[in-house]
Amino acid sequence: MNTREHSAMKMRGSADTSYLGRTIDQMIWEFMEEQQIPGLTLAIVQAPYIPRVAGYGLSDTRQRRLSSPNTLWPAGPISQAFAAVAAMQLVEDGQLDLDAPVVKYVPELPEAWHPVTARQLMRHAAGLPDYRDAGDYNPFRKWNFEELLSLVKDRRLSFEPGTQVRLSASNFLVLTEIIERVSAMSYHDFVMLRQIDYLGLGHTGFSEDLDTRFRHEDISLTDNVHQIFKGDRLYINPAEPAAAYDEDGNNIERIDSSALRGFSDIWASAQDISFWDIGLAGSVLIHEPENRAVVYAPWQLPDGTEMPAVAGWQFYKHRGLMDIKGSVPGYSSFLSRFTHPEELVCVTLLANKENVDFTNLGRRIAGAFGDLLSTCYDDNRLFLLESQFPAADTIARLEEALREREIPLFAKFDHARNAEEAGLHLRPTTVLVFGSPKVGTGLMQIDQSISIELPLRISVWEDENGCTWLAFLRLRQMAGQYGLENNPVMPKMEALMEGLVRQAGNVY
Repeated sequence: MNTREHSAMKMRGSADTSYLGRTIDQMIWEFMEEQQIPGLTLAIVQAPYIPRVAGYGLSDTRQRRLSSPNTLWPAGPISQAFAAVAAMQLVEDGQLDLDAPVVKYVPELPEAWHPVTARQLMRHAAGLPDYRDAGDYNPFRKWNFEELLSLVKDRRLSFEPGTQVRLSASNFLVLTEIIERVSAMSYHDFVMLRQIDYLGLGHTGFSEDLDTRFRHEDISLTDNVHQIFKGDRLYINPAEPAAAYDEDGNNIERIDSSALRGFSDIWASAQDISFWDIGLAGSVLIHEPENRAVVYAPWQLPDGTEMPAVAGWQFYKHRGLMDIKGSVPGYSSFLSRFTHPEELVCVTLLANKENVDFTNLGRRIAGAFGDLLSTCYDDNRLFLLESQFPAADTIARLEEALREREIPLFAKFDHARNAEEAGLHLRPTTVLVFGSPKVGTGLMQIDQSISIELPLRISVWEDENGCTWLAFLRLRQMAGQYGLENNPVMPKMEALMEGLVRQAGNVY
């Protein structure tokens, strides 16, 4: 059933939390099985409420700990928004000028960096080389500012400050150093004081806080069975940090907060992130609307190009959608918010597997809480991603992504142009046809009838609201139709398709 016919927007408190015939639990569990995710926590906001928080699977597979509302996960790139809030709080205190050269606050920066501003740092528009790319960088050791700066201080800027956007942890390293020097507090203490403790977030902190701020039992000492809760109320429903393991079963170390300060240094429960996001959406954390717009509103490059990204946030057209997503070793995180005045809905997803993109799943979950938030297309049959760019730019980015992977582009059908030549009107609609003859031939050798599905194709179109969409048929479903559900090629093809649409549609 098309969601256009799916009924009016569900009333708040509806017991029906399903989307296109699938409950939220079904969608999440199927996604976890496909992606082989051990554990996950979900939180849903319908402001000012957090009506649903649920854990799925195991937060620690070795010790058999359950994912729960209290499980602590790395917030990953969501941490950038905490840093941006801290900077804007200093702006509102009258202590920080976003457009002053950073050398005013950190005099020892390389000369080439002197013209950079705090605003450009927040926008990832400073051109600073990323210290994570340095050969001597190790995310699992402690670092100080001077040591991380030394990794990149002699490298050239990637571009003239303010003219492009490129994600770099160095931007937030310098931003948090400015915050420390202006506030005369450690970055850790300033964020704890002005955001975490201020909002009463009892399940949020930094990696160095995990063993001191939160009580959790070492159940490896008791055959992986909880015991202390029987006599100590503080261990009932504990706040436990999630664990991640590599393919050999070895525990993945926690990244030290100092190694990704301001960029990926926060640990939190999904519920706490949702609570914090409600505070950010209003005037609780950043008081003035024009200052909040600095953190989460598109802006323009000098050539007039709209740049729909700030401080890790990425912005879309449909219902004011914005999200932050990404990974650190062993973990993935996702936070999305629909800012349409009719309904503020946020979806938080945190899991102990890295390189998982929750964008499509998060959109479907939001659709279960409000039909206005759905894609308005058949998400069961199609993998859909809203692009941050106009249709023409999205197509160009998709073609570039194919060239980078050396994937042949066989055909490009511009249906809008064809319609115009026939004297008709159609909004921008283009299909790119591409593939690898070697891979396709292998599948046809198994079942020649699959030839009707090949080569692969991705459609790009602009809807009536001006939103640009990328879509392709879900290949796992197609595989089942041809008895290829266990063929290892199919999930690889689907991963390729997802990677292509993400690269074409996202700034970061």
